Amino acid sequence: MNKIERNKLAMKKFMTCINTNDKILAEELIAAEAEFTTPVSEKPLYGGAGYLSVVDLMRKSFSDIRWEMVDMAAEDDKVAVSWICSGTHDGEFMGLAPTGKKFSFSVMNFYYFNADGKIINDVAAQGLFGLMTALGLIK
Repeated sequence: MNKIERNKLAMKKFMTCINTNDKILAEELIAAEAEFTTPVSEKPLYGGAGYLSVVDLMRKSFSDIRWEMVDMAAEDDKVAVSWICSGTHDGEFMGLAPTGKKFSFSVMNFYYFNADGKIINDVAAQGLFGLMTALGLIK
């Protein structure tokens, strides 16, 4: 299996990982030194546990949150994924009490892999704005 096929397979496993909050898969797929920045954390987060801490936060606000891969393109050590994220706002989110509103939005992420085939970076497009708009946090 070549590097591109390996990375695409890893992304399919990654979808399972984030939808099931699978810590073992997270450690298998994400390098321990991988640093992630996110608007929901003041400090960078590291490795699989750091990445899943954001997933945990999202699940507390949207218990049925789900990410579905729509499309994927890979080149060398980079994979671009188009996701649809959907769920229901049934827990507090960034100070906003649960609204019961359902949402669905598109987001594009770019994932970078090290030589061992583990994710070392995830650069997200501005999909969070879609969620905040759906919840009425921004116009």
